[in-house]
Amino acid sequence: MELNADFSKRVAVHAAHIPWVPSPMAGVDRRMLDRIGDEVARATSIVRYAPGSHFSPHTHGGGEELLVLEGEFSDEHGDFPAGSYIRNPPTSRHTPRSKPGCVLLVKLWQFDLADRVQVRVDTKDRPFVPLTGREGITALELFQDPHEIVRLERWSANAAIDLAPRGGAEILVLEGGFAESGEHFEAQSWLRLPQGTTLAARTGEHGCTLWIKTGHLGQPVVPPTAISP
Repeated sequence: MELNADFSKRVAVHAAHIPWVPSPMAGVDRRMLDRIGDEVARATSIVRYAPGSHFSPHTHGGGEELLVLEGEFSDEHGDFPAGSYIRNPPTSRHTPRSKPGCVLLVKLWQFDLADRVQVRVDTKDRPFVPLTGREGITALELFQDPHEIVRLERWSANAAIDLAPRGGAEILVLEGGFAESGEHFEAQSWLRLPQGTTLAARTGEHGCTLWIKTGHLGQPVVPPTAISP
């Protein structure tokens, strides 16, 4: 399966307005944003766990990146409420579940295969700080390495935001919204900007909070079938 698999093109998906697609596990549904592959896939998705649902134990051959958007996500390593950011590196193993139900941003097979860094961040009580040279924006850094930077950002109300991300960017709206290129972006709207493109956004009267990853789209996109053992 290929979905939004041309990473040289700008892509916008307003995920809150597309249907949920059942996964192979009962009670776990997906809204697919991009995908190369079938059940073993390089994929970006919004995933919903119904209350009491779970996934079978599995190993992440290509790593898994999570942001808990709603509810509480759990595995044998702990319980992770909304706002939790998790990186499960290649070769990590767990049994995910959710007692009350949850909604997640999930990215699969997008790690350096030598990465072994486990990250778990509860953003709830972490401070946002002003970004130097970017008026109207505060940020909370979640992860950084030579290939990518991952942050939560808050854009102030009625602000003009210009962005020229080195190595491209992915943006997921968490709260509030903005307008860009004639489109309105709201909660669960996802925008992928390829390397070399720019963003000229205007926030609404309440501003917005975003998850944003930059730099990674300057790296080669390799499907799992080409790099799996």
